[in-house]
Amino acid sequence: MQLDKILAISGRPGLYEMKAETRSGIVAISLVDGKRITSSINNQISILSEIQVYCIGKEIPLAEVLKKLLKKESGNIASIKPKAAAADLKAYFSDLVEHYDEDRVYSSDIKKIIQWYNILVTNKIIILEKLTPKPPTKSKEDPNNNKETSKSIKNPKT
Repeated sequence: MQLDKILAISGRPGLYEMKAETRSGIVAISLVDGKRITSSINNQISILSEIQVYCIGKEIPLAEVLKKLLKKESGNIASIKPKAAAADLKAYFSDLVEHYDEDRVYSSDIKKIIQWYNILVTNKIIILEKLTPKPPTKSKEDPNNNKETSKSIKNPKT
Protein backbone atom coordinates (compact mmCIF):
# COMPACT_ATOMS: atom_id res chain seq x y z
CA MET A 1 0.00 0.00 0.00
CA GLN A 2 1.73 3.15 -1.23
CA LEU A 3 0.45 6.15 0.71
CA ASP A 4 3.67 8.19 0.53
CA LYS A 5 2.41 10.47 -2.26
CA ILE A 6 -1.25 10.62 -1.25
CA LEU A 7 -2.17 13.88 0.48
CA ALA A 8 -5.02 15.41 2.42
CA ILE A 9 -5.07 19.21 2.15
CA SER A 10 -6.93 21.26 4.73
CA GLY A 11 -9.80 23.26 3.31
CA ARG A 12 -10.06 21.01 0.24
CA PRO A 13 -12.28 17.94 -0.02
CA GLY A 14 -10.97 14.53 -1.05
CA LEU A 15 -7.46 13.25 -1.53
CA TYR A 16 -4.66 14.30 -3.84
CA GLU A 17 -1.66 12.64 -5.43
CA MET A 18 1.48 14.75 -5.20
CA LYS A 19 3.14 15.27 -8.58
CA ALA A 20 5.81 17.87 -7.81
CA GLU A 21 7.19 20.10 -5.09
CA THR A 22 7.74 23.81 -5.68
CA ARG A 23 9.38 26.55 -3.65
CA SER A 24 6.05 27.78 -2.43
CA GLY A 25 4.15 24.48 -2.07
CA ILE A 26 3.14 21.48 -4.13
CA VAL A 27 1.44 20.51 -7.39
CA ALA A 28 -1.10 17.71 -6.98
CA ILE A 29 -3.88 15.95 -8.87
CA SER A 30 -7.26 15.30 -7.28
CA LEU A 31 -8.17 11.63 -6.94
CA VAL A 32 -11.86 12.60 -7.07
CA ASP A 33 -12.11 14.61 -10.28
CA GLY A 34 -8.58 14.51 -11.76
CA LYS A 35 -8.08 18.29 -11.64
CA ARG A 36 -4.60 19.67 -11.13
CA ILE A 37 -4.13 22.05 -8.21
CA THR A 38 -1.34 23.98 -6.58
CA SER A 39 -1.24 24.39 -2.84
CA SER A 40 0.92 26.78 -0.87
CA ILE A 41 2.91 26.05 2.25
CA ASN A 42 0.32 27.99 4.24
CA ASN A 43 -2.19 25.16 3.83
CA GLN A 44 -1.87 22.23 6.16
CA ILE A 45 -0.83 19.26 4.04
CA SER A 46 -0.93 15.77 5.56
CA ILE A 47 0.70 12.74 3.96
CA LEU A 48 -1.48 9.68 4.62
CA SER A 49 1.50 7.47 5.45
CA GLU A 50 2.32 9.74 8.40
CA ILE A 51 -1.18 9.88 9.94
CA GLN A 52 -1.77 7.93 13.16
CA VAL A 53 -5.01 6.88 14.87
CA TYR A 54 -5.21 7.28 18.64
CA CYS A 55 -5.68 4.06 20.59
CA ILE A 56 -5.53 3.40 24.31
CA GLY A 57 -1.86 3.38 25.23
CA LYS A 58 -0.49 3.69 21.69
CA GLU A 59 -1.12 5.00 18.20
CA ILE A 60 -1.51 2.89 15.07
CA PRO A 61 -0.74 4.02 11.52
CA LEU A 62 -3.63 4.91 9.23
CA ALA A 63 -2.29 2.35 6.72
CA GLU A 64 -2.96 -0.41 9.27
CA VAL A 65 -6.54 0.82 9.78
CA LEU A 66 -7.06 0.92 6.01
CA LYS A 67 -5.76 -2.66 5.69
CA LYS A 68 -8.22 -3.82 8.34
CA LEU A 69 -11.03 -1.97 6.59
CA LEU A 70 -10.00 -3.46 3.23
CA LYS A 71 -10.03 -6.95 4.70
CA LYS A 72 -13.38 -6.42 6.46
CA GLU A 73 -15.01 -5.10 3.28
CA SER A 74 -13.32 -7.71 1.03
CA GLY A 75 -11.80 -5.00 -1.15
CA ASN A 76 -15.13 -3.26 -1.81
CA ILE A 77 -16.42 0.19 -0.87
CA ALA A 78 -17.31 0.57 2.82
CA SER A 79 -20.67 -0.89 3.76
CA ILE A 80 -21.40 2.06 6.04
CA LYS A 81 -22.03 5.49 4.56
CA PRO A 82 -19.77 8.32 5.78
CA LYS A 83 -22.90 10.39 6.51
CA ALA A 84 -24.34 7.75 8.87
CA ALA A 85 -25.25 8.65 12.45
CA ALA A 86 -22.33 9.24 14.82
CA ALA A 87 -23.33 6.26 16.99
CA ASP A 88 -23.32 3.96 13.94
CA LEU A 89 -19.91 5.25 12.82
CA LYS A 90 -18.43 4.68 16.29
CA ALA A 91 -19.90 1.16 16.51
CA TYR A 92 -18.51 0.30 13.07
CA PHE A 93 -15.08 1.71 13.93
CA SER A 94 -14.91 -0.06 17.32
CA ASP A 95 -15.46 -3.38 15.50
CA LEU A 96 -12.63 -2.44 13.15
CA VAL A 97 -10.04 -0.98 15.55
CA GLU A 98 -9.81 -2.50 19.00
CA HIS A 99 -9.32 -0.08 21.89
CA TYR A 100 -9.36 3.12 19.87
CA ASP A 101 -9.46 6.21 22.07
CA GLU A 102 -13.09 7.35 21.94
CA ASP A 103 -12.20 10.65 23.64
CA ARG A 104 -9.69 11.69 20.96
CA VAL A 105 -11.08 10.02 17.81
CA TYR A 106 -14.22 11.93 16.89
CA SER A 107 -17.02 10.76 14.62
CA SER A 108 -15.82 13.37 12.08
CA ASP A 109 -12.43 11.60 12.03
CA ILE A 110 -14.11 8.24 11.41
CA LYS A 111 -16.21 9.81 8.65
CA LYS A 112 -13.05 11.17 7.01
CA ILE A 113 -11.27 7.79 7.22
CA ILE A 114 -14.22 6.05 5.55
CA GLN A 115 -14.36 8.72 2.82
CA TRP A 116 -10.63 8.36 2.21
CA TYR A 117 -10.93 4.58 2.11
CA ASN A 118 -13.70 4.80 -0.50
CA ILE A 119 -11.59 7.15 -2.67
CA LEU A 120 -8.53 4.90 -2.41
CA VAL A 121 -10.52 1.76 -3.30
CA THR A 122 -12.30 3.48 -6.19
CA ASN A 123 -8.96 4.62 -7.65
CA LYS A 124 -7.39 1.18 -7.01
CA ILE A 125 -4.62 2.66 -4.91
CA ILE A 126 -5.29 0.06 -2.24
CA ILE A 127 -6.36 -3.41 -3.30
CA LEU A 128 -6.98 -6.64 -1.45
CA GLU A 129 -4.00 -8.93 -1.87
CA LYS A 130 -5.13 -12.42 -2.69
CA LEU A 131 -3.18 -15.10 -0.94
CA THR A 132 -1.97 -17.72 -3.37
CA PRO A 133 -1.34 -21.18 -1.93
CA LYS A 134 2.28 -22.23 -1.94
CA PRO A 135 3.14 -25.38 -3.88
CA PRO A 136 3.68 -28.36 -1.58
CA THR A 137 7.28 -29.00 -0.65
CA LYS A 138 8.78 -32.44 -0.78
CA SER A 139 9.14 -34.11 2.57
CA LYS A 140 12.18 -36.11 3.66
CA GLU A 141 10.18 -39.31 3.49
CA ASP A 142 9.28 -38.76 -0.17
CA PRO A 143 10.74 -41.61 -2.27
CA ASN A 144 11.42 -39.20 -5.15
CA ASN A 145 13.71 -37.15 -2.91
CA ASN A 146 16.26 -39.81 -2.00
CA LYS A 147 19.71 -38.27 -1.46
CA GLU A 148 21.57 -41.59 -1.53
CA THR A 149 20.29 -42.38 -5.02
CA SER A 150 21.45 -39.04 -6.34
CA LYS A 151 24.90 -39.53 -4.77
CA SER A 152 25.32 -42.96 -6.27
CA ILE A 153 24.49 -41.63 -9.72
CA LYS A 154 26.88 -38.72 -9.48
CA ASN A 155 29.77 -40.69 -7.95
CA PRO A 156 29.54 -44.27 -9.16
CA LYS A 157 31.80 -46.70 -7.29
CA THR A 158 33.69 -49.26 -9.39
